[in-house]
Amino acid sequence: MKNFFIIDHPLLHHKLSLLRDKRTLTKEFRELVSEISTLLCYEATRDLNLKEVEIETPLSICKTKFINNKIAFIPILRAGLGMVDGCLNLLPSAKIGHLGFYRDHKTLNPVEYYAKLPMDISQRDGIILDPIIATGGSMLKAISLLKEKNIKNIKIISILCSREGIENITKKHDDVKIYTAGVDDRLDKNGYIMPGIGDAGDRIFYTK
Repeated sequence: MKNFFIIDHPLLHHKLSLLRDKRTLTKEFRELVSEISTLLCYEATRDLNLKEVEIETPLSICKTKFINNKIAFIPILRAGLGMVDGCLNLLPSAKIGHLGFYRDHKTLNPVEYYAKLPMDISQRDGIILDPIIATGGSMLKAISLLKEKNIKNIKIISILCSREGIENITKKHDDVKIYTAGVDDRLDKNGYIMPGIGDAGDRIFYTK
């Protein structure tokens, strides 16, 4: 899969292990989600375009480079909200959109209940944030919605993915780049990743 990237880094291995541990409390879990998001965002933005500009330092004039892309981070509610600050640490000028889906527990299919995107979204690179890709249903719906808005460059940052979910996404959208810290091999009967990290939204917001 040419556009699928598992970021192999000791810090990510360590932090993902802490994230998996059921003894990790809400405060630590939130911090880990944010830290992992920052590390993944760093890798996901390696191919941003640069423009050369001339600036004046305290000592002289020099030519240097600035990022030329306009970025929008688009968390999938609600768990994706936990990733936003970690990404904004690197790109504080990015705009934020929000997509909301809930899962029909009988069909496991996503149902849209909210969509709010920046006015100039078609002029931006869209980076979708969701801690977990399980079946891939919500992510497929998010990608389709963004493509309908004429976004040409779409990326996904997800902390943990299932192999099935990745295959479902890449079969339909092989132009979308996916960045993750890990992949688990199976889903349970309810569509949750095994062994996974549990329900990311519940662990971030301390709800059940």
